[in-house]
Amino acid sequence: MKRYLGLAYALMGYAGFLALFLYWLGFLINYGVPKGIDGNPRIPLATAALINLGLVSLFGLQHSIMARQWLKSAITKFIPEPLERSTYVVMSNLALGAVFLGWQPMGGEIWNIQDGTARTVLYALFAAGAVTVVVTSFLINHFDLFGLRQAWSYFRGVPYKPLRFTTPGPYKWVRHPLYVGWLTTLWVTPTMTAAHLAFALLFTAYILSAIRFEERDLQRAFGDVYRSYQQSVPMLVPRIKANPAQPTGQTA
Repeated sequence: MKRYLGLAYALMGYAGFLALFLYWLGFLINYGVPKGIDGNPRIPLATAALINLGLVSLFGLQHSIMARQWLKSAITKFIPEPLERSTYVVMSNLALGAVFLGWQPMGGEIWNIQDGTARTVLYALFAAGAVTVVVTSFLINHFDLFGLRQAWSYFRGVPYKPLRFTTPGPYKWVRHPLYVGWLTTLWVTPTMTAAHLAFALLFTAYILSAIRFEERDLQRAFGDVYRSYQQSVPMLVPRIKANPAQPTGQTA
């Protein structure tokens, strides 16, 4: 029974992520969701800014602290180790859901591109960012990233085998193409409002901070192989005329 419950728990967390990912996209372009990023301000600007800062900070703290090994070890004293990643996903879902639920519109426009062709191009680039997130997650094993592979091993009663370090596709050109996709969805928009700009700035700051912690973990996990990868492949912006790196060995 525990194994069935564990698998159901992991599937629930994964379904929550899929729903929130789609909501993220609709939220940023104010389309198809009950509450988008913009709207008529309901409270003073300073208060709205503080609330939004607090919401994103809460998400950032949860997302970063729960990724640290010392907390992972503590969590697995109470739940089966193969479900630790699923627990991380569930808690991340709750934190991101709180951001969407509590987000406050702030009014004001930074830019608003009216040309139809330009808007179409920007929306296409936004969609490309979303596709990049999905495709690159599958390149490094999508189901491991969201805890399903671990939960499936637990369900079958077989030991979980950690992934090797590999650099498929765009990982030969930048170390974090997944984050490139997220950043694209944040910044590529035909209409940039004060609320959208605050959201983009706060999540960009979180992503840049999270990369530093993540890379320390990858150095500890893969040692010199990952250090060599860092030296030969840029973090987010590909080098012009750079030769793709060929390390052996999977970023998590």
